[in-house]
Amino acid sequence: MTQILSALDRVLQRYTPDPFIIAVLMTFLVGLIAILATPSSPPQVIDAWGTGLWKLLVFTLQMAMILVGGYIVASSPPVGAFLQWVCSFVKTPLMAIVITTLLSAIAAWLNWGLGLVVGAFIAVEMAKRVPKVNYRLLVASSYSGFLLWHGGLSGSIPLVVATEGNFSQQWIGSVIPVEQTLFSSLNLVAVLGLMILLPLTNWLLYRSVAEEESSLKPEPAQTRERPKDEAFLDNHWWIPLLLVLTAGVYLLLLVKQGRFRLDLNSMNFIFLFLGMALHLHSRSFLKSVNEAAGKVGPLLIQYPLYAGIMGIMKDTGLATSVSELFVELASKDTLNVFVFYSAGLVNFFVPSGGGQWAVQAPVVTQAAATLGTDMSSTVMAVAWGDAWTNLAQPFWALPLLSIAGLGAKDILGFTLTHLFVSGAFLTVLFLIF
Repeated sequence: MTQILSALDRVLQRYTPDPFIIAVLMTFLVGLIAILATPSSPPQVIDAWGTGLWKLLVFTLQMAMILVGGYIVASSPPVGAFLQWVCSFVKTPLMAIVITTLLSAIAAWLNWGLGLVVGAFIAVEMAKRVPKVNYRLLVASSYSGFLLWHGGLSGSIPLVVATEGNFSQQWIGSVIPVEQTLFSSLNLVAVLGLMILLPLTNWLLYRSVAEEESSLKPEPAQTRERPKDEAFLDNHWWIPLLLVLTAGVYLLLLVKQGRFRLDLNSMNFIFLFLGMALHLHSRSFLKSVNEAAGKVGPLLIQYPLYAGIMGIMKDTGLATSVSELFVELASKDTLNVFVFYSAGLVNFFVPSGGGQWAVQAPVVTQAAATLGTDMSSTVMAVAWGDAWTNLAQPFWALPLLSIAGLGAKDILGFTLTHLFVSGAFLTVLFLIF
């Protein structure tokens, strides 16, 4: 096993291109497939691509704000002190790997942006405490916990279908509350099972590569200094506190009036003002915002490219054809397994939960209704399929890798192992449920 992992790792490190290049190549690949496999002509494919470029602007801003909010919370002094306290108990490389996996998974379940950022900070802090740990495996272990995001509180597809007036309601016929998706027995078993399986997998990986200590190490953390030309009101804690209290009152009003919904906007609202409360001083808060803004650049550039790919797949009917191909092979008992696989495949070309749901919802919801499959479990099959192949799609690893100082090629050999192990587990789970 050690030889296989080492060989795979060497190949991926040498030949894996930058995620931006991957997005560009995938654009042309999907365009070519659309020309060959659908009635669309080259001009029609190009038109679908250009039209689709800006169709995810609202969703892009929502996702960017989730990342910013997660970064603000993760980089706050209380959370930083907590991470240092947790890492102070770690004495061995194995403990560092396992605890990093668990904490990253819990953070990703709470919020996907928080999971990526907290996971990166944990990996960096662990590397400082345990310098002999394989740093690349440590970062890969952190990213493996990201698998849980779509089964957690910020899962975009479960939150979309729980939002009144969402675009997929026309096919489902009603909203699906999170009690039937995120808090269903299927999803809870998936989350708890992966909480056990991922640390175990990383433990086995550690045993296989323990002799291969990486020379890649994180840069020392930068200290925050108070500017000398700071204005009188710039760093007073009571000014942002007034805004936090106002936000708290607003949330209480929503709950009291029965208008609170756990959707993307509410998650952004909570993490933004929670981060403001944790930083307390506006100078610290704004510095964290500026740092977070520097991390979303790749997302802002690549999201339009993937939106263009989504436009090709949707407008030419290619995504529908892929989904229909899997659905045609399914029965009532196997539908969710095939939906899971189809979602994993589509995610390579449309790595956006909301965008993917837009192209797959018409097919999978109709199939679930026709075969009599539970609609909420079919929704979660798409959600988990989308999260699953993120382990092989470097797009979402960009913020974590930026903080950790690594490239996608440095962790891909490990995350592909996570892909195979978690895929087998989730397949069995969807067959049982």
